[in-house]
Amino acid sequence: MLYVVTGPPAAGKSSWIQAHATARDIVIDLDLIAVALTGPGAPRWNHDSVVQRVAQKARYAAIDEACQHLDKVDVYLIHTMPNPKAMARYKRLEAEIVAVDPGRDIVMARIEAMRSPDMQRVATRWYNRRKTLPRPAMPQASRQW
Repeated sequence: MLYVVTGPPAAGKSSWIQAHATARDIVIDLDLIAVALTGPGAPRWNHDSVVQRVAQKARYAAIDEACQHLDKVDVYLIHTMPNPKAMARYKRLEAEIVAVDPGRDIVMARIEAMRSPDMQRVATRWYNRRKTLPRPAMPQASRQW
């Protein structure tokens, strides 16, 4: 099964996956990939553009390979704002889409406390786009931070 976990930055997408995935499952998380590709002391978020580019290429390759093994393992993929083309692919793969959203106020407070203004812009874009999309059957919330 493919689980596509969406939501704004700092919503708790990684925490949701940690609560649901097992050691045997594949987890594709751009932040974790970027951390794995950088040296000691690198930030967990807000990587420079070269690290982001390399991590994004690795992520695409991981998605392509992992989706070939959905009959053997569960795959958890963080995709903050999938575009229509990605959503069509996920639909073909019969993915379960999970929207993790503890609410705009909580997300913005988390970003202010631990992230950059860039993440605030992404969250604002996510919420503005969210207004135009159908609501999921049940919004997901994460643990209190």
